Amino acid sequence: MNAPLHRRELPAQRCHVQGDGVRLQAYVWGKADGPTLLLVHGYPDSHEIWLPLVSELAADYRILAYDVRGHGASQAPRRLRDYRLERLANDLEAVIRALSPQQPVHLVAHDWGSIQSWEAVTEPRIQPLLASYTSISGPCLDHVGHWMRQRISLRSPGALRQVLGQLLSSWYIALFHIPLLPELCWRLGLDRAWPWLLRRVEGVHGLPPSSTQRSDGMRGVQLYRANFVRSLFSPRARSTRVPVQLIVPLADRFVRPQLFDDLPHWAPSLTRRDVRGGHWRVLAEPKALAGWIREHVTRMEEDQGVSKPPAG
Repeated sequence: MNAPLHRRELPAQRCHVQGDGVRLQAYVWGKADGPTLLLVHGYPDSHEIWLPLVSELAADYRILAYDVRGHGASQAPRRLRDYRLERLANDLEAVIRALSPQQPVHLVAHDWGSIQSWEAVTEPRIQPLLASYTSISGPCLDHVGHWMRQRISLRSPGALRQVLGQLLSSWYIALFHIPLLPELCWRLGLDRAWPWLLRRVEGVHGLPPSSTQRSDGMRGVQLYRANFVRSLFSPRARSTRVPVQLIVPLADRFVRPQLFDDLPHWAPSLTRRDVRGGHWRVLAEPKALAGWIREHVTRMEEDQGVSKPPAG
């Protein structure tokens, strides 16, 4: 059984960053002259999801995080198209240029944070701003579209079982596309039940709901509605030169490990780390995650050095 997690919230410098049409709430912790990490949270979370990890790493790194648009203390757009991947990538770029203009960042992202970060990581103009990328439980939607097409074209029982298995694991995406139903669930108490669900499904103990849990859950479904259908049915060719550390929880109930089998084609500088555990591993074992990040960042700093990003 995992030990209870306690949020030891370190004092954060809070600042506003102007994103792509929205004001983002950003946070800074840690060692001012250390390597810079940028943490991007998933759904239905806010920056608070990273606090246990921040406690593990703040002594040695300068750590940045922000509330994704529609979450936490950041502004929430009203139009569905304002949640599209390109707007999210623009937000990430704005945070880097505002808070780390002279030093590329080591990007770390989980769940939807990882999905949206792939848009930035595969964008040529943003790649020079990134020293490395650690992706946890969140694939590039374009890569998924190509993965599904390739396996369907094989017409072999094994390949079709992989596709069917992932579709079954992604049942919640269909639910999120039903108008008003997900929002109603959060209004009727899913926010209060969320810590219990994490304990039952993921083995995460002692994690209270965030102060914005209900609104994060209600607004965050727009991320799915704005992006999944168009990305999966019309996938683009998206590759990257950024060194990628892929952390794959082998017991992930939502993102099956085989979904990443073709990733070396899109990210040639790839290190894959298969780990025991489920989707919210970042919550369950922050010490382990901190160790994996330290190892990867140290190797990148030693092997490649860090160049200054171009002025924006």
